[in-house]
Amino acid sequence: MASDSKPSSDSGRYAARGVSATKGEVHAAVNRLDPGLFPKAFCKVVADHLTGDPSRCVVTHSDGSGTKALLAYLRWKETGDARVFRGIAQDSVIMNVDDLLCVGVTKGVILSSTINRNARNIPGEVLSHLIEGTEEVLEMLRSHGFGIRSGGGETADVGDLTPTLTVDSTATAILTRSEVIDAARVVPGLAIVGFASGGFCSYEKEENSGIGSNGLTSARHELLSRHYAEKHPETFDPRTPADLAYCGPHRMGDPLPGSAQTVGQALLSPTRTYAPLVIRLLQTLGHEAVKGLVHCSGGGQTKCRRFGTGVHFIKDALLEEPPIFREIARVSGTDPKEMHQVYNMGHRLEAYLEPKSVDGALRLAKELGLEAKLVGRTEPTTKPDGSNHVTVIKGGQTLAYG
Repeated sequence: MASDSKPSSDSGRYAARGVSATKGEVHAAVNRLDPGLFPKAFCKVVADHLTGDPSRCVVTHSDGSGTKALLAYLRWKETGDARVFRGIAQDSVIMNVDDLLCVGVTKGVILSSTINRNARNIPGEVLSHLIEGTEEVLEMLRSHGFGIRSGGGETADVGDLTPTLTVDSTATAILTRSEVIDAARVVPGLAIVGFASGGFCSYEKEENSGIGSNGLTSARHELLSRHYAEKHPETFDPRTPADLAYCGPHRMGDPLPGSAQTVGQALLSPTRTYAPLVIRLLQTLGHEAVKGLVHCSGGGQTKCRRFGTGVHFIKDALLEEPPIFREIARVSGTDPKEMHQVYNMGHRLEAYLEPKSVDGALRLAKELGLEAKLVGRTEPTTKPDGSNHVTVIKGGQTLAYG
């Protein structure tokens, strides 16, 4: 049974909470700016004005942990254990690092962190764990061959702006222009390989739920119960409709159905980095063989639509979705089309390769204990205007975007 094939929008439960899956307004504003040296690259790439070297370029990227920091806040309030914020430090760093990976950055990165807090609610103990946690993540990345160093940061007391805290980062790197992965090379005729967002892999200490750091506004409210709205009203916008604010059945300590994790552990599972994989992909296959990398963050399985030209992205063999996504859908009744536009649904990185390179990519992932699969392909667009579009075929349903 096919779903509505109209262009996807920000209608639904996600938008009703004041957030956007498509970021249409943001893209409308950004699209009027200078697109940089590689307009179709995953991140903006500009000339190297730092040294003036015409063979090099600069990539700067800003991101953060988003509302996942509020989950750490809730857990800390319940347990008194501020170490939970170390995972939030990882979320903030990796959301930048894994975007940089998508343009070929694997070294020479300087990271600056920004913590905005309400000092009445966020004491120095929390700041210490965030700062120390950031250094731990940078050391972990260096141990896997990703070159990154801290450039300091800022901690601001802005109680009038936030009742709790935000945790963000900015990463900057200088890159040789010939090494840039330009997603303009995403064309019809390529294979799409998806790399799992959840499960175990060799470079992680514990099971990953796969949630990453996108869609947490909805995930938090869909899974957690009214208890949290009543006890911690500082953690949500009071304008959110009452039936959408902490409307789930669970406390954080409840077991997550189908998983060895609790609901809280799954929601707070630190964002997995794909740095060890991408470094090996580029070393083994080469920059030319990797036609594009897409970090399926904001926009989930529709993120790819912004890259390449005249492409129909067909994903008809997705990895099995992790338990956390199944539970969100079950308790909320969110339809599959919205789920795949908000969440990564099982893979948060996809590589666009010539078919002959697929086996090599899958072998490299297996060596890291990272589940991977040929999830789809690219074909010529069928849109009269030549625009990109995405089709997800799963469970007897066809989900069309664009």
